[in-house]
Amino acid sequence: MNLPLRTLGVAPNAWTVNDAIADITRPQKTPQPVILSTETKTLRLDLAKAAILVIDMQNDFCHPDGWLAHIGVDVTPARQPIEPLNNLLPELREAGVPVIWLNWGNRPDLLNISASSRHVYNPTGGGVGLGDPLPSNGARVLMAGSWAAAVVDELEELPEDIRVEKYRMSGFWDTPLDSILRNLGKTTLFFAGVNADQCVLTTLCDANFLGYDCILVKDCTATTSPEYCWLATLYNIKQCFGFVADSQAILTALQKGEE
Repeated sequence: MNLPLRTLGVAPNAWTVNDAIADITRPQKTPQPVILSTETKTLRLDLAKAAILVIDMQNDFCHPDGWLAHIGVDVTPARQPIEPLNNLLPELREAGVPVIWLNWGNRPDLLNISASSRHVYNPTGGGVGLGDPLPSNGARVLMAGSWAAAVVDELEELPEDIRVEKYRMSGFWDTPLDSILRNLGKTTLFFAGVNADQCVLTTLCDANFLGYDCILVKDCTATTSPEYCWLATLYNIKQCFGFVADSQAILTALQKGEE
């Protein structure tokens, strides 16, 4: 009698097994090729192998009562990706592209955070730094589970989305992000969020170094840094690390498929 097979793992990195058999062929998902126009080349990519990383669209970086605003930064630019993301994310979900929220959210004890990292957020040692309560609402700065680390209310984080806490500017450093993407069979990554020249760029660079295909979604990304930082980021991504497109080009690709 043939015994039923049960699935172990997450497709496409999954086996099917029973008492006698382990099928380790890992059947691939059905390809979903589309044509995407970018600022340098036209890409033919497979949506079945794609995911979007939405980086640091959280209260501490994007809300007027968050940490960046507390230290005097104008967060208006950091809020610019909200509208285009609200247009793009539902269409990507509909196409089966996972949405991964990559937010800075530290351990309460900060045991994995070095003095040099803490210095970035509290250079005098006497200010409001990592883990300290914000004077406006008491939320602990960049702390996992706090208001400070939550996605801004204007963006909807759905139950089927994936959330990964990060502890450095790069979302690949000391996190499960790479393992999650490899289990899901994702090799093409869209990048969105803030700040473009810091957390978005360093995450994108690490993705490139790990062999992922990288596409920055230009209008879904922003920075509170000076304009030259934004321009240098775009230049370096197109020159060295991947491609730059906008959300409308992605929406067009989703609508047309591969013609």
